[in-house]
Amino acid sequence: ARFNGEITSALLDGARKCLREADAEWEEYSVPGAFELPLAAHKLADEFDAIIALGAIVRGDTPHFDYVASECARGLMDVALESGTPVIFGVLTVDNMEQARARCGGEHGNKGYDAAMTALEMARFAA
Repeated sequence: ARFNGEITSALLDGARKCLREADAEWEEYSVPGAFELPLAAHKLADEFDAIIALGAIVRGDTPHFDYVASECARGLMDVALESGTPVIFGVLTVDNMEQARARCGGEHGNKGYDAAMTALEMARFAA
């Protein structure tokens, strides 16, 4: 997802690094925000061994965060269960940008890299 691009670009860089290290083949698709990730995953589920959904949802002053985070997670899980294709939840759900930065290459590592590792493992499991 492109929303919060500073964060999602770093997550994508981490995922790419992991996939290169594993000598994996992949394709990249982009959507506007995390809310759109489940539909994209649904459209692609039959074409790939695994899907890595990357995004960043940062809490604000309204309940918008709760709706987007909940529906994104539920939607991605629904796609995985309905299709049998692993759909990896590489979406940060954080209270602020400091927490997001810490998880896309900062003190908490790169969760994009971690999501790609999970995708590789789950693709082998689901095969």
